[in-house]
Amino acid sequence: MSIVNTAYSAANFYAAAKSSTGSSLPSADAQSTGATTSDPAATVTLSEAAQAALGEKDFATVAAEARAKLRELLSEAGRTSPLKDGKLALDMASLDHRELYAISSNGEGLFTADEQEAADLEMQRRFEAAMAGPAAVADVTGSWLGLYKAAAAYLDELGPEEKAEGDWTSARAALTEAIKTLTADPKTLPDIENDPVAVYLKLRETGETMPPRDFSDVAGDARKALDKLYADALANGRVPTFNKSTTIGTYIDLDAFDSRTLSAIALNEGSQFSREEVRAAEASLRNRSGNALNAAFKNAAKSGSPTAFSQNIISLYAAMTPEERQATGWGENFYQAAMASYEETYKLMDILASAGGNSSAGSMGWFRSLTAM
Repeated sequence: MSIVNTAYSAANFYAAAKSSTGSSLPSADAQSTGATTSDPAATVTLSEAAQAALGEKDFATVAAEARAKLRELLSEAGRTSPLKDGKLALDMASLDHRELYAISSNGEGLFTADEQEAADLEMQRRFEAAMAGPAAVADVTGSWLGLYKAAAAYLDELGPEEKAEGDWTSARAALTEAIKTLTADPKTLPDIENDPVAVYLKLRETGETMPPRDFSDVAGDARKALDKLYADALANGRVPTFNKSTTIGTYIDLDAFDSRTLSAIALNEGSQFSREEVRAAEASLRNRSGNALNAAFKNAAKSGSPTAFSQNIISLYAAMTPEERQATGWGENFYQAAMASYEETYKLMDILASAGGNSSAGSMGWFRSLTAM
């Protein structure tokens, strides 16, 4: 990973600081049922945020749990290191943001240098994955506002320890300033110091974004994961099955797998999977695809923009790997249809406006009436 911006590089953002910071949480000593103090002279009702903070794990616990999870992931994958030739070789998708940060920052001194680097790479991968769809939409529409809002939303979802870092504060402030600028002029990229989106766009331009894990490794991990589920079921005296309605067996729920793992099973490169496993993965992908399309349509209906649905499809498509598109049936024709829909709808809106109509009211009113059917 090259450092594109010395003031705010992808490396220092994703890695954050290499020291653990304990959580500064309110004391729970005065908490009583209903989240109020027990002092009759001064009963104080805590806010939802304060209640959430009181129930939040301390950082030492997060680090210990991350250590246990990482040890299990390495064992299941048959690996001693999450890296291979300097690249991420372990599926770390099951670790949440705080757990990844605990590994990256060597929380409680529990993690090796390789594990810290792997966590940095996984954090980078997640940020880039979150940016891929909105960036593709920005390429089509010429508006960068949505991409910056997506970056701000991503940073806001990180854990309290990471938010306490100076890198996070600088990046979030840069995004706030950029969003303000783009609200007035959405088609001109801002030039702001410490801008994480600018770093991402530069890496994308130079082809230095994180490559996906080798698909054969994903397939190998999927094989091991399925075999473990089968073994666990048999150890409990039950037969593993893909029949969700089973009353005597153990249902193997593939919906818990990520889309790339499901794609590896469905495409069955290397013939590692049975016909039953392939069919189950295909069914899970169809269900997931249908849900994504339904959510995209509902989101478009709420937005009131006639081009929103095609933009949502473009975003979803861009966020998928080639294998996911192949397994889901989202081929190049599907993407081109979404592009054509966007372009034709945009042209119609432009024609309406040129003819003296109110494109922002008339066409959107038509769109809302259509989606309400």
